[in-house]
Amino acid sequence: MKEENKTGWLMLIPALAVLAFVFAYPIGRAFWLSLFTENLGTQLQPVFSGLTNYIRMAGDGRFWQSMWNTWVFTGVSVFLELVLGMVVALVLNQAFFGRGTVRTISMIPWALPTAIMGLAWAWIFNDQYGVVNDILQRLGIINVEINWLGDPTLAMIALIVADVWKTTPFISIILLAGLQSIPKDLYEAHSLDGASPWQSFYQITLPLIMPQVLIALLFRFAQAFGIFDLVQVMTGGGPAGATETVSIYIYSTVMRYLDFGYGAALVVITFLLLIAAVALTALLLNQVRKSGQGSLF
Repeated sequence: MKEENKTGWLMLIPALAVLAFVFAYPIGRAFWLSLFTENLGTQLQPVFSGLTNYIRMAGDGRFWQSMWNTWVFTGVSVFLELVLGMVVALVLNQAFFGRGTVRTISMIPWALPTAIMGLAWAWIFNDQYGVVNDILQRLGIINVEINWLGDPTLAMIALIVADVWKTTPFISIILLAGLQSIPKDLYEAHSLDGASPWQSFYQITLPLIMPQVLIALLFRFAQAFGIFDLVQVMTGGGPAGATETVSIYIYSTVMRYLDFGYGAALVVITFLLLIAAVALTALLLNQVRKSGQGSLF
C-alpha cells in the first residue's frame, strides 16, 4: 500500500504543480503587491506601506457595501437555482416522448455567453421598451412603467432573475446525473412498503444525490461570488452602488482609479473570505450527507 501511495503522489505532482502555478502564484503575488502603495499619488511607483491597505479596508464603507451585495446576490441566486434545478432534473429524469430534445434545449441558457445574455436581459427589464413592463401593462397589473434597473432593490432582483435563468440548467444537469445513478429497484421496494412519492424523495433520492448537490453548490457558490460580467453589462454596479459586487469594486479600484496596491489587498481578502465560505459550506453539507444516509430504509 505504501508503494501504491507513493506512486499515486508521484502521478499527482504535475497536476499539483499546475494548480500551484495557476492559483498559488497569483495570490502570492497579489499579497506581495498589497503591502505596497502604488497609485497616482505615488506616480504609480510602488512604496512599501506594510498593512496600510488592509487597515484602510476596515474603514472602507464602499467595500463592505459591495461585500454585502455580493452575499445577497450569491445566497439568493444559488438557493433559487438549487430548488429550480432539482425540479428540472426530476422532470428530465422521467420517461416521455422527446426527452432528449428537451434536455438539449434546456441547456441553451447555460451555453449562451453571459455578456450577450446580460445585454438581452437589460433590454427585457428596460423601463420604456422592456418586455416585462409591456406584459404587466397588458395584464393590467401596472399602469406606469417600472424602472427596474434604476431602483436599488428591483435592480438586484433583475440581476438575480437573469442569473437564475442562465445557471439553473448547470445545476439541473449535475443533479440529473445523480438521479440516473439511483437504481429503480429502490423506489419499487419503497412503494411496496406503502411510501408516498414525497417519502421516496426524502428518504432515497435526496440522500443518494447529496454528493451531486454538494458539487453543484460549491461550483455555483464560487462562480456567483465572483460574478462580474453579468453585473457589468446589466447595471454596471448601479444605481448608486446598490448592485456593485466585490469584483466590480476591485475592477473600478484597479482599472479606473489605478490604485494597484489597494486593489491587490481587496483581491487577497476576497479570496480568503471565499475559501473560508466554501470550506464551511462543504463541511456543513458533508455533515448533512452523512446524517442523511440514515434515511435510507
